[in-house]
Amino acid sequence: MNIKIHHSNGFHYVEEGEGPILLLLHGLFGALSNWADVLRAFSPSYKVIIPLMPIYEKTKVGTSIEGLTQFVESFVAYKQLQHFSLIGNSLGGHIALTYTLRNQSKVDSLVLTGSSGLFESGMGTGFPRRSSYSYIKERVEYTFYAPEVATPDLIEEVFDIVNDNFKALRILRIARSAQRHNLRNDLHEIHVPTLLIWGLNDNITPSFVGHAFESLIPNAELHFIDKCGHAPMMEQAEQFNKILHSFLLKHIYVLNT
Repeated sequence: MNIKIHHSNGFHYVEEGEGPILLLLHGLFGALSNWADVLRAFSPSYKVIIPLMPIYEKTKVGTSIEGLTQFVESFVAYKQLQHFSLIGNSLGGHIALTYTLRNQSKVDSLVLTGSSGLFESGMGTGFPRRSSYSYIKERVEYTFYAPEVATPDLIEEVFDIVNDNFKALRILRIARSAQRHNLRNDLHEIHVPTLLIWGLNDNITPSFVGHAFESLIPNAELHFIDKCGHAPMMEQAEQFNKILHSFLLKHIYVLNT
């Protein structure tokens, strides 16, 4: 699937379809292509918007949860979005949570998959052997249940990122900010309908993290996908989209009718 990227006012983003708006946020090592299967499935009925998070580039955006949340607020203001569903994976889920806590009136529903914000165990806090291709390959494969999902192109991309000193430093600063920014005491304030889609075999944010989010967010429902790791929308796209479709039909089309 060819993804057309818009470049405007300093933002880089994908926007396809018409209808209720889905705003998608990728994670720390993520990219716009992480959401390709969601874009394909939902753009016929929804307007799907995916901003490229300013993680690797020279930018005024701070290397912190606060800075990235401000970036999303700026993007929403630029696009003049008033109501939308906010969907985030990993770090993108963390940013979706902090955005929602600050702008709840704009968020019709919230979807988290493998979100940080409570606990995570990954390679974002350090790269002790970043010059070793085999080490990086192992860490990328660790993200998925099926190692073959970590394609050579994906491994090469991550290897290049962590061996770029500027990009690696930004990633480390953002990852450390995410670890310090625990939301346990704030999640009870989220009252929008919330969907949690978790890989049952997630090594980064294990299943107990999904259960913890469910217990702390008042209006949350949790779904597990078997044989699935940290990025369900990539590894088990059909099941992920089916769960998301049912949730949106129940909550979003009710709001828009």
